[in-house]
Amino acid sequence: MDETDIVSVIFTPSGRRGDFAVGTPLLEAARQLGVDIDSVCGGRGLCGRCQIVCTEGSFPKHGIRSGSSHLNPVSQTELRYAERKSPLEEGRRLSCHALIQGPVVIDVPPESQVHRQIVRKSAEVRDIELMPDIRLCYVEVSEDSMEEPASDLSRLRLALKQEWNLTDLDCDVAVLPALHSKLHDGGTGVTVAVYTETERSRLIAVWPGLVETVYGAAIDVGSTTIALHLTDLHQGNVLASVGKMNPQIRFGEDLMSRVSYVMMQPEGAKEMTAVVRTAINELIAEAAGEVGIDPELIVSLAVAANPIMHHLLLGIDPSPLGSAPFTLATEQSVSMPSRELGIDINPGGRL
Repeated sequence: MDETDIVSVIFTPSGRRGDFAVGTPLLEAARQLGVDIDSVCGGRGLCGRCQIVCTEGSFPKHGIRSGSSHLNPVSQTELRYAERKSPLEEGRRLSCHALIQGPVVIDVPPESQVHRQIVRKSAEVRDIELMPDIRLCYVEVSEDSMEEPASDLSRLRLALKQEWNLTDLDCDVAVLPALHSKLHDGGTGVTVAVYTETERSRLIAVWPGLVETVYGAAIDVGSTTIALHLTDLHQGNVLASVGKMNPQIRFGEDLMSRVSYVMMQPEGAKEMTAVVRTAINELIAEAAGEVGIDPELIVSLAVAANPIMHHLLLGIDPSPLGSAPFTLATEQSVSMPSRELGIDINPGGRL
């Protein structure tokens, strides 16, 4: 292409788009479209605040294929910035020195936005009756011996039966790898988390010593934002509320656009599933850090979402929801170990 050619540029998450001549700096294109990308150095490549990411892939909705090859190679100014300050994250460019060479979809990260949206969703406090399905039990477990050989799990089950009258306990496989070390680290005294679903109880976590509180998180996965409330499962208090933009917005601003993306892109559903799970993990880490707890003490998640967000989070194809008769994979709640979705809480935690 030469400088007389005109190509399309789309910015996300704003959705602003326009046609520009080849060779136009992305920062200039953004300003013409009213996309507020931060910059305090006047486009000299000194401040590093105008970073953007060129999205790779095909976008049938816009009729273009975007890729980093549709920008000029990394400039000497960008290389000097990386040497002087710090290397840019993979895929990032300085928009003041990234020149348009072809059609592109450009994502503006939150930290590069002048008027970035601050997502704050506080939890409404209501009087409710606590009905936890996870309880903590502290027990003293007999030491292993040659005289009366028994497995770690057998001795733990016996202690729970004798001290808490808990019988026929199932055990989550996630408990077993570290069970021996936790029994010994606790000086035979351990705290266990027991999850009860219908009439069956399951051992889902073990900690050495006495643990008095574990935590849960309520998560609202919306099409625009994701909100998470970290809760003390003993008192029922909300300890932290955090939120962020749903990163799926770069695949489509509304629900039907995202379904269309899935229908047109073979890997589209996997991409959107991956980014929403990553966003949830980031919120969990943020909330746990704010309260000062180890995420392994989080043992329960409750997630609410509209049907399309629900299907994408669970890795279910949402395509049937894009046309009549709009058939759901299921209309009932789903319960599973959170690790099946790659959520970074206690390995035995439930969702």
